[in-house]
Amino acid sequence: MKKSLTKWVGAAALLLIGPWLGAAENESIWIEEVTVVSTRVASALRDVPAAVSVIERADIQQGRQQLGLDEALNRVPGVFAQNRYNFAQDLRLAIRGFGARANFGIRGVKVYIDDIPATTADGQSGVDDIDLASLDRIEVTRGPFSSLYGAAAGGVVNLYSEAGSEPGFLRARATIGEDGQRNYQFKAAGRGEKADYMVSVNDLTYDGYRDRSRVESTQFNSRFGFELDERSKLTVVFNMVDSPQADDAGAITAAQADSDPTQAQPRNIASNAGEEVEQQRLGLLYTRQINDGLELRLRNYYVWRDFEAFLPIGTHIPFVSDDGVVAFDRFFYGGGAQLVMTDELFGRPHRLTFGLDMDFQEDDRQRYLNNAGTRGALSFDQTEEADSYGIYLRSELDLSDTVTLVAGLRYDEVELSVDDDFLDNADQSGSLDFDEVSPMLGLLWDLRSNATLYFNYGTSFETPTFTELASPARNLDVSLGGFANVSAQQAESFEVGLRGSFSDNRIYLDVAAFTMSVDDEITNVENIGSRSFFENADTERDGVEISVVANPSDALRLSLAYTYTDFEFDSFAASPGFVGNKLPGLPEQQLFAELRYQSAGGFYVVADALYVDELYVNNANSGVSDSSVVANLRAGYEVQAGKWRIAPFLGINNLFDEEYMANVRINGFGGRLFEPGPERNVYGGVTFTLSRG
Repeated sequence: MKKSLTKWVGAAALLLIGPWLGAAENESIWIEEVTVVSTRVASALRDVPAAVSVIERADIQQGRQQLGLDEALNRVPGVFAQNRYNFAQDLRLAIRGFGARANFGIRGVKVYIDDIPATTADGQSGVDDIDLASLDRIEVTRGPFSSLYGAAAGGVVNLYSEAGSEPGFLRARATIGEDGQRNYQFKAAGRGEKADYMVSVNDLTYDGYRDRSRVESTQFNSRFGFELDERSKLTVVFNMVDSPQADDAGAITAAQADSDPTQAQPRNIASNAGEEVEQQRLGLLYTRQINDGLELRLRNYYVWRDFEAFLPIGTHIPFVSDDGVVAFDRFFYGGGAQLVMTDELFGRPHRLTFGLDMDFQEDDRQRYLNNAGTRGALSFDQTEEADSYGIYLRSELDLSDTVTLVAGLRYDEVELSVDDDFLDNADQSGSLDFDEVSPMLGLLWDLRSNATLYFNYGTSFETPTFTELASPARNLDVSLGGFANVSAQQAESFEVGLRGSFSDNRIYLDVAAFTMSVDDEITNVENIGSRSFFENADTERDGVEISVVANPSDALRLSLAYTYTDFEFDSFAASPGFVGNKLPGLPEQQLFAELRYQSAGGFYVVADALYVDELYVNNANSGVSDSSVVANLRAGYEVQAGKWRIAPFLGINNLFDEEYMANVRINGFGGRLFEPGPERNVYGGVTFTLSRG
């Protein structure tokens, strides 16, 4: 494992904090006692030997434009998000650099919604069905978590919907913004003696800043809780999305972006580039407290997804066939069981967690010729199946009153198989099997009542998705038969961190420093049309993440999140000249700053800014996307009138009219790399809430 500057930066940061610890002898323990469930059991944040950030409801919903999940996630160090404004490509989310390679969707990061996976069995995640208007909290775990969640190289994002509340309420929200934004939301929630409910409907139309960027989407989200008896509870979650239009403006060259950043790529227009999707998700979660020291959790879920996309691919592009229409029907289902036993071991408090996960995916996938934006003849037809099994064990033992040892182990088996139904080019059926053991070890030291220091070691793995098992030389054949162009990647990670509250609980500090070695990282090597192709390379990753939340007064809060990274290729068999280059698509430094004022009378104003360092646009490091600072301002007021609460709000995005790139398509073909972000724009709206209490 190589030495790097970041290790010394992290060590220096921890040493600088030392005097603060000594000065905090008589302080109370926390700004507030935060509980997280990222460890699959409820734990105090202070007791988790890993980098975990929690985002509460106000920072997700209050006065937000609610176009993308990254509006809330930007405040988490180590997280880098792009692509908010291209709904056909979906949000591209990276944690500690994992996920940056994806041209669409999320890779390298596990995503769960109300404990139901939004990550398919082959490893692809999407967030186009998330109703931001009904999210209650987000937990982000940074770093390898394969010992609990399986293939999770970068980390895990857990999203939780609001539960029913007492008194109940009815809520309506309307948002109108520039670039044709119209967003209407309705939400109802309540709680009875034995049951609670929350139902939300969210309808969005948005023309977008660039040409050919229109989206139409309707989301429905619901959560129902039933207390079956004193020890048992059943939670039922159901959501769906109907998006008949999500246009893709495409990436353009730097020269095109300079001349007219609103323009769409001409071939995207000619190809009718975009997608439409329908999806339904049903989840059942049962918990039973068998006795004081034994808890059982069961879950079962089903996801149906119908998808069609027109890609900007044509016969005029070298080495690419013109099967530029992709359609699939997906059935994704699974379940799991978990036992949590709390007792004593060697006379010390001990908690043991044992669990089983099973996930199954079946995609009936076709490709058709793209005849100038209309579906042509069938050119590809196959059934893709992914079966994933995982079993895990986690032990948490208090070695003393101040030291806790955490150990975990998980075994995973993943099978990817293809049944080829299009035999004009011979039978391409086949299968690939992957299995992996993922250990972790963590040590937590309670320095005093207000701060904890932790260390962890862990490994992770990640299998390729079906779309990553493709080679340009095979003329876009994505079947598995006869080759395996990429292997599963494996990572080894060491991390040290400190979190605590200081200065009479007015300051919360979270610092993490890590180093990782990744073998056979699945790396984007080329983009042709809208298709990405991948090979393996070894990489080294080092970084420091710092989060500070300061409350100078009860009405004022300052939040800072800083990330420094040093990610580079360590070995690259296909392109040895790239060894030592920085990983593309990732800034070396990122800084988020937010100042919030919230008066007791209901008025609030929030100013934030995100600095993103320049980043390389390709593996050769021959081009860069410039650094940027994008500032935003939002304000609102809440007034109570009997049972009614009225809350108007107003927001300004890109306050100083910065020219920046909302997305960079890594290794883009023909220099088409950039998707410019919107200039200064304004949105506003009002929320009406009727209390039923």
